[in-house]
Amino acid sequence: MFVNRIKEEERIRNALTRSRSVLLALYGRRRCGKSTLLKRIISEKDVYYVADMREKSLQISSLAKNLELAVPGFSSVHYPDWHALFSNLNTSLKERITVCIDEFPYLVKNDPGLPSIMQNIIDNKINKRYNLVLCGSSQQMMEDMVLNSSSPLYGRCDEILNIKPMTVKWFCEYFETDPVTAVKGYSVFGGVPRYWELLKEKGSLPKAVKYHILDKDGVLHKEPEMLFHDEMRTSVLAYSILTLVGMGCNRLSEIASRLEKPATQLNRPLRLLVDLGYLRRETPFNTSGRTTKKSLYKIADPFMNFYFRFVVPNKSRLEYGMHDRVWSEIKSEMDHYTSGVWDELCRDAIPFLRIGNQEFNPSKRWWGNGIDRRPMEIDIIAESEDKTTLLIGEAKWSDSVPVKKVYDDLISKAQNLPFASGRDLLPVLFLKKQAKSIPGNIIIFTPGDIIDKY
Repeated sequence: MFVNRIKEEERIRNALTRSRSVLLALYGRRRCGKSTLLKRIISEKDVYYVADMREKSLQISSLAKNLELAVPGFSSVHYPDWHALFSNLNTSLKERITVCIDEFPYLVKNDPGLPSIMQNIIDNKINKRYNLVLCGSSQQMMEDMVLNSSSPLYGRCDEILNIKPMTVKWFCEYFETDPVTAVKGYSVFGGVPRYWELLKEKGSLPKAVKYHILDKDGVLHKEPEMLFHDEMRTSVLAYSILTLVGMGCNRLSEIASRLEKPATQLNRPLRLLVDLGYLRRETPFNTSGRTTKKSLYKIADPFMNFYFRFVVPNKSRLEYGMHDRVWSEIKSEMDHYTSGVWDELCRDAIPFLRIGNQEFNPSKRWWGNGIDRRPMEIDIIAESEDKTTLLIGEAKWSDSVPVKKVYDDLISKAQNLPFASGRDLLPVLFLKKQAKSIPGNIIIFTPGDIIDKY
């Protein structure tokens, strides 16, 4: 079942139907559906090739063999280099085709000069008879090749698409399930389509978690190591950082202390993990993200969050096949764990909610000292576009919530905010279930309302 990727598919199809040949680049985290998307779009006359780690000469021969689908006998010629192959392809073609090269970074690792060769071909072949689509799971390498101003391919792509994990809305549609169940499943398997397929195969969340994640032979048991392998020479530091963040070490000073490294040595790896979408740097509302030192690091991806929260601390026991026992312990913590994901889903949905006649800018959490100088925290704060109103939100993931008490507490905290003076306050509750009776005019959003906005 293929869901979403509507905008990406439209952009690729529009590019490939232009009157001239085009160069496209697709990249993104492994298992996010890049290959499936391309195979859905290209026609029978087009060529799809998956690169690997073999030597350049073997890769050239393999691609030449694949190109025989478009040019019979194409591989009977010996091609000493990539330039010879692509030049002869242009000469041999009678009609324009699309050539997709998946895992393109593997080719560049074996021949770093390949981007320069392609630049030469693109710049000098005015009537090029083929579209070229470059695809890769190494986000760093792909970005460096097409977005770095010093790269030979910089400025030559007609489309550059970062294929990211999908949102909870599409999770709900894929499984044809209710919003609450969708949030629970999404909090573990996140937005990666291949993970969804694995969950669907097992038929239930407990079975899928035990079989694919907790079991030492499960296909996702070592998934983070595979993902880090795509992006860095060694995964030790990245794995260590995420392990500590998963354990609750959220401040740079805490992480540095536990790793026994100067904080300055961690700025680059932390920034990389943020860029890759595995971590997020959180700063309080109403502070400058660039200059404030009141920042926290959280695991941004739901699957990675679950993995480093529950799998890594139990690795030794899981090696002994104790996944049933570990799952029993995880199960007792699932509501608390899911509440953190629910908080984040609510925050992300704020710009798409319209409450009354008000629309709001992206929201943040806030923590600090109130007017009474006591420490406090608010789950969600957002400013209206006209800057006259602050949305103050509380998110709860529980089957039973004392709505009036939670609302009154939220009002009290809102009035204690040191920066709220002169602005209207709009208190909003984000609850797992709609309350049976809502006192007064309390505004409540539930998973169905939130998922619908993604």
